[in-house]
Amino acid sequence: MDSWQCEMPTADAVQPGLGLALEVAGPVAASGSPELPPAAPRVRRIDRRQIQFRVLDVEKLVDSGHAVRAIWEVTGSVDLSGFYEPIAARRGTAGRTPWDPRLLVAIWIYAYSRGITSAREIGRLMAYDPGFQWLAAMEEINHHTLSDFRVANREALDGLCIEVLGILRAEDLLTLERVVHDGTKVRACAGVDTFRSGEKLAVCLEEAREHVQALAAEENDPELSARRRSARERAAQERLERLGRAASELQRLQHTAGHGREGRTVRVSTTDPEARIMKQSDGGYAPSFNVQVTTDSKAGVIAAVGVTAECSDSGQLMPAMDRVEEQLGEKPG
Repeated sequence: MDSWQCEMPTADAVQPGLGLALEVAGPVAASGSPELPPAAPRVRRIDRRQIQFRVLDVEKLVDSGHAVRAIWEVTGSVDLSGFYEPIAARRGTAGRTPWDPRLLVAIWIYAYSRGITSAREIGRLMAYDPGFQWLAAMEEINHHTLSDFRVANREALDGLCIEVLGILRAEDLLTLERVVHDGTKVRACAGVDTFRSGEKLAVCLEEAREHVQALAAEENDPELSARRRSARERAAQERLERLGRAASELQRLQHTAGHGREGRTVRVSTTDPEARIMKQSDGGYAPSFNVQVTTDSKAGVIAAVGVTAECSDSGQLMPAMDRVEEQLGEKPG
């Protein structure tokens, strides 16, 4: 027979005390032993359907010299009282306990140090990034919480950044012996099709006012729930306010030297009135802001940041030096 097979032994093949004997039929090598087939490779297969319970030491997520540990220490040495005063939850009173402001501050500073400015991106990284996991002790903080904290504490965060610069200055990490300055275009949250001239903007304003009045007249409509009615009214009111800011910005531009020249129509965005159409690094044009960054050349620490709607960097150097002096008490050497 050409194939291997196992046959059940007959009664004569069974010997007392030896159990069953298997008779193997198949090709026989020259030595008289059966020729075995080639063995298949043996490898360890991965089973991703299994559930594992693991012991995790949070302190070992990052090494002792990791930057996130230094940031945590810095936030413990600055005055954060301005972040704690608005908290309504107090000992002995009911209410949900908010996240520690020191933790939220440290998360934002660590994110900024890595060039991350999006709360949604931070929320995503907290699921697997060791630095964020160490800071939050494996807790995941919703991106809405991070965003709301930054919006509600903007002035306090600005003051904190100045304090951090002071600490870097005291530790000789920021020398101000030599600084470099440049501008970069950052796209605004507006589209090119949102720009309107004065005439069209006036039409949009009138339509927005009529819409708000129409929604107020539907206050007693039984087919609308209170929640839906409130959302519609809020959206209409926000649009009216944006159009109002756009009208004010348009009027300012029309009275500013260099704008509103004969043959040129001034337009502003109804979404982000302060944005301007600027040339991008890829050669295209888009509504943008011109962010001015001043950096200490020794350690690459950003010493000051400014935002302008001017398309050109010309004339931005001296205001940048004034910002450095205002925040650090001295001008660069």
